[in-house]
Amino acid sequence: MGSSMCLLISMHLLFFLSIFHYLNSCSSLSTQPACKDFESSALLQFKQSFKINVSAPSDPFAYPKISSWNSGERNDCCSWDGVLCDRGTGHVIGLDLSSSQLYGSFNSSSSLFHLVYLQKLNLADNDFNYSQIPPSIRYLSNLTYLNLSMSAFSGQIPPEIFELSNLVSLDLSFNPLKLQNPGLKSVVENLTSLKHLHLGMVNLSSPVPHILANLSSLKSLDLSSCGLFGEFPVEIFRLRHLQFLSVQDNEILTGSLPEFQSSSPLQILRLSNTGFSGKLPDSIGNLKSLIELDINTCHFSGLVPTSLGNLTNLIVLSLSFNKFSGQIPFSLANLTQLSQLYLSTNSFSAQTLSWLGKQTKLTDLRLPITNLYGDIPSSIKNLTQLTKLVLDRNQLTGQIPPWLGNLTQLTVLDVGTNKFHGSIPQSICRLANLEYLSLSDNNLSGRVDMDLFLKLKNLTALQLSGIHLSFPINSTFNACTPKLELLGLTSCNLTEFPTFLRSQHELKILYLSNNKIQGQIPNWIFNIGKQTLLSLDLSSNFLTTFESFNHTPPILPWDSLLDLDLSSNKLQGSLPIPPPSIAQYNVSYNKLTGEISPLFSNLSLIVILDLSHNNLGGMLPQCLSKLSNLGVLNLQNNNFHGMLPGIYMEESRLRAIDVSYNQLEGQVPRSLSNCTMLEILLLGNNRFSDTFPSWLGKLPRLRVLSLQSNGFHSTIGKPESNLNFPKLQIIDVSFNNFTGKLPYGHFQSWTSMKVDNLTFDKDNAYMVAVTSTRSPYSNFHNDFSYTLEMTNKGIKTLYQKIQDHLVAIDLSSNKFDGEISKVIGNLKGLHLLNISNNILTGPIPSSLGKLKELESLDFSQNRLSGEIPPQLLQLTFLAFFNASNNHLTGPIPQGQQFSTFENDSYLGNTGLCGVPLTKKCKISETLTQPPPNSKQGEGSNFPSKSDWVVIMMGYGSGLIIGFVIGNNLTIRKLVRFLKNFGRKQ
Repeated sequence: MGSSMCLLISMHLLFFLSIFHYLNSCSSLSTQPACKDFESSALLQFKQSFKINVSAPSDPFAYPKISSWNSGERNDCCSWDGVLCDRGTGHVIGLDLSSSQLYGSFNSSSSLFHLVYLQKLNLADNDFNYSQIPPSIRYLSNLTYLNLSMSAFSGQIPPEIFELSNLVSLDLSFNPLKLQNPGLKSVVENLTSLKHLHLGMVNLSSPVPHILANLSSLKSLDLSSCGLFGEFPVEIFRLRHLQFLSVQDNEILTGSLPEFQSSSPLQILRLSNTGFSGKLPDSIGNLKSLIELDINTCHFSGLVPTSLGNLTNLIVLSLSFNKFSGQIPFSLANLTQLSQLYLSTNSFSAQTLSWLGKQTKLTDLRLPITNLYGDIPSSIKNLTQLTKLVLDRNQLTGQIPPWLGNLTQLTVLDVGTNKFHGSIPQSICRLANLEYLSLSDNNLSGRVDMDLFLKLKNLTALQLSGIHLSFPINSTFNACTPKLELLGLTSCNLTEFPTFLRSQHELKILYLSNNKIQGQIPNWIFNIGKQTLLSLDLSSNFLTTFESFNHTPPILPWDSLLDLDLSSNKLQGSLPIPPPSIAQYNVSYNKLTGEISPLFSNLSLIVILDLSHNNLGGMLPQCLSKLSNLGVLNLQNNNFHGMLPGIYMEESRLRAIDVSYNQLEGQVPRSLSNCTMLEILLLGNNRFSDTFPSWLGKLPRLRVLSLQSNGFHSTIGKPESNLNFPKLQIIDVSFNNFTGKLPYGHFQSWTSMKVDNLTFDKDNAYMVAVTSTRSPYSNFHNDFSYTLEMTNKGIKTLYQKIQDHLVAIDLSSNKFDGEISKVIGNLKGLHLLNISNNILTGPIPSSLGKLKELESLDFSQNRLSGEIPPQLLQLTFLAFFNASNNHLTGPIPQGQQFSTFENDSYLGNTGLCGVPLTKKCKISETLTQPPPNSKQGEGSNFPSKSDWVVIMMGYGSGLIIGFVIGNNLTIRKLVRFLKNFGRKQ
């Protein structure tokens, strides 16, 4: 359980226990009648129905209160621990058995329900073995206070609880309960006197009813993690007595904040991890009683109001993971009572930390990704109570100040990914309580002695990536050596495995990537965290083999391993077999040989399997298509042959399949149509022999389809429906044997290609498979970037990342014939169109002038005739144009992008004339302006906005010149806006 959840539960318990104990203390200590025999007997029967389980409660101070209950004439139950009696009648009116280590099941015949005079019942923090709340609860009709929280009740909350009309306080939170049919509305309609309603983690799965605002006496409301949706009623914020409000962890619950009145008694407001949005109103400064404001991970935007500085009672302020902009207000310096301050991951403008230093009660300060620059100000040395200081991923400069060693309460210090320079201060070794230290990715100079960090005996996590380290040659490791759970030594210029790792048997995460470690992986590595290791990254080194293995192929021994990355080494021999626990496995870019072992069928939890760029061979095992959790399968550039595995189940989670550059043959398995989550399918450069797989059009998420360089043949018929390939953005069927007309029917159904870039929300984003693997220690997130190779400009082009809004069609090097239909002009999102090397005839349709996003257009090597339509002058982003080797005639359009194309674009068309050709046109033929239907001034002042970033990449025995297209699509939007704005003016 996370620290924030523990804090929430602790505060929750203290709040309600304080109410109960206060009421309990109000009873008179004077002589009162003894409790009734039937009530004493009922309590003893209740005691006998449960066992004591010391591990049941979460409260460390829990004890079995019922153990002191005994029968006997002189043993008055009113004196028993947790029992409260009425001083006039002797009836039991209160029972507090919270945190009493009770274990067992509840049922309707429980003797508890004989205590009909009960007014207050607290059974919180026990273990009732997931039994249901008995309907017999209705017999306790005098209850005003009922607390069953954290006691392992389950199932539907019985409607009989709603008959307890005297209830003032109801707490059922932190149980796997549900309240549906009847739902929350019934609570409000029947329990009209409620002052405290706590249903945190109860499954409501409903909107918040507006009539909740009718509970005019409500003081505290907890609906966190309830599956709420819809818009939160703003009038609830205006309840006159409301002091505590939590709806956190309802991700699709929306809402906004109202204007707050100075009379509001609100003390705690928790909206974190919801869909709340809009601006923080200036009137939030009226909430003078507020001690906690948590709006972490919402969608708030705009400026942080300076009026927050008026909330001088604030103890917790969390604004992280929103869209706030501008400066962090200097008025936060007034919040001198703050204990926790979280402002990370917003869109703040560049600023310094000059407002920090007066908040001397701060224990937890987290400011990563807040665009901070300059030195760490010396005023932070005043924050002597700090236990956590997190300043990573900013632009902080200067040296790491030695006085940080005076903040001796620190357990977490993270200043990684900044621009600090100089040496690491020796004073860090004075931080004896430090558990987590990150100095990674700065500009720190010199070599650092690892002994400096090994003196920190409580250290469990150490991130030193990017620092040049020196290790003691003959160090002795004893009980004082810290037992690390996380160690990051990426890019530390290591040439061998550090020997101190031999003593690290509790490691959970180890990163040694991007070093210069050569040769064999030693056997002793397998003793590191043999039962505990979750993630191991040895990528980008010079590793060749495993030292000695009894198994061929090697079977890796880590029992709990989730993430293993051995990519970009020089590993030889058989493919290592990871443990069955593995979720992400990457051995790409090595020299591994042999076949995929049948033992891979045991990897039922695997999500990402990347074996690309090796020398693996043989036939692909059928088990690869049966791994139900597999999301990414990358086998590119190996020597696999035979058929593609053909048994894909309906529950398949595959999102990307790349088997390009192998020797696979036969037909594309029809069962791929079961992979309804598939986004990327790359089958290029194999030996497939099949017709066009129109049946793939049923896949609702397919975005990229590459069949290039295979033996696909015959005509591409009509689509099976108008909804075929609804998300398709990129299709490459080049270098096959397709015949007949271009697939105009499909052009009409490719709806995603009809949308231009202005409708895309993700500027400069790339197509990725975002995966997450949960573990007891951490969540591992991986953004697996899709790659793609296409022929463009006559060159094989490698896209190391595919832009999220790239739209491309490559039908080149086939045997398509007939004319180019004007319907292609409807694909307004196209950036690349290549129909070269076919047998196309007829004119170039003028409708292509509507493809305003087009950057590359290739008609070459066909039999096209007629003139180049002047409408193509409207293609103001066109960076590459090739119409060579056709039968085109007439003048070449002049101006705009056409002034940038060379002779090669027009060679082999003897009837063409005009610049850049030497053949001049007659005056009557010359065209220098866009056609009449083009908009006045469109594109006239702007050159191409397409960047062609050239990269050189080794690939097999050849060389690929790659370029990335479309990096300036954001600039295009600005250009278009300026054009449109100017036109309107």
